[in-house]
Amino acid sequence: MNKKQSALHEKKGISQPETTSKPAAEIIKKNRAKQNSVDTFISEILKGNITFLSRAITLVESTNVKHQQKANEILERCLPYANNSIRIGITGVPGVGKSTFIEVFGKHLTSQNKKVAVLAVDPSSSINKGSILGDKTRMEQLVTDKNAFIRPSPSGTSLGGVAQKTRESIILCEAAGFDTILIETVGVGQSETLVHSMVDFFLLLKLAGAGDELQGIKRGIIEMADSIVINKADGDNEKNAKIAKVEFNRALHLYPLRESKWQPKVLTASALQNTGINKVYEMIQKYFELTKDNNYFNQKRNEQNKYWLLSTIDQQLKNNFYQNPLIKKALSKEINNLEKGKITPFNAAKRLLEL
Repeated sequence: MNKKQSALHEKKGISQPETTSKPAAEIIKKNRAKQNSVDTFISEILKGNITFLSRAITLVESTNVKHQQKANEILERCLPYANNSIRIGITGVPGVGKSTFIEVFGKHLTSQNKKVAVLAVDPSSSINKGSILGDKTRMEQLVTDKNAFIRPSPSGTSLGGVAQKTRESIILCEAAGFDTILIETVGVGQSETLVHSMVDFFLLLKLAGAGDELQGIKRGIIEMADSIVINKADGDNEKNAKIAKVEFNRALHLYPLRESKWQPKVLTASALQNTGINKVYEMIQKYFELTKDNNYFNQKRNEQNKYWLLSTIDQQLKNNFYQNPLIKKALSKEINNLEKGKITPFNAAKRLLEL
């Protein structure tokens, strides 16, 4: 604007545009950078700031390379403040009442002055990849509890419906001061194995009178469960639940005593009527008293860390292999040769690995 235009504007009472926009923009930019700095994330997470905890978990779950680098730095700096919680895995077939049970159990824990983080792994939609069940919306009471944090994550393509980054999310929640971590699985079979490798106590929810008793006797799942809780033990189903309890107890006693020296217990409960929940909590406390006294608790944590070290190496090697431009090009060629019957799958794999 020249002097003549400026004088004319002043005469007409028109205000001139501000010339301080550039410095203001720089201040805003600096403030944003400060808000997004790793130091700020660490400071706020350690204060128990839920907003920054959620943002950190989002970074952990991101596939963006810059986000991953930042997430790794945050995780490294949170690690000294982690490993101070108890981790409980809760699983069961869809419809067994996991979300209702977790909400009531979570409320019981917060009433005991516990800080509870729920990492609920939702099944993913095959269309938009988002969560189908929306656990957060189904835990209406727990979500408003100031001592609770609920993080639903779509399971995506990770094995058995277990969110790939749940293990790292546990560390962040522990650093934020949560002393009890509840991890819910989708309950589709293989997910139980992964959840078992990241928790201290594994609780299996079952239904009575639905043919579920026979399913419970399957060796794999029964060997992993530290406790079986027959849920929905109310009304007409209460009698069936008591019968199921006897049958599951018989099945559990067929197996030798575990390394932990803990004999798995079978209890009945009704999350809907809030009955039996206190007994479940008392049983879990007894388990931790026993395993901490005989050092099994620390031993199991060490074994889990080794497992996740090797698992992470396997995953990274796999990612590096498939992201290699040379492999991408050669893989297409080998698949073509395979379809034409020119090569066996084993020789094709050998040639790709040699590259």
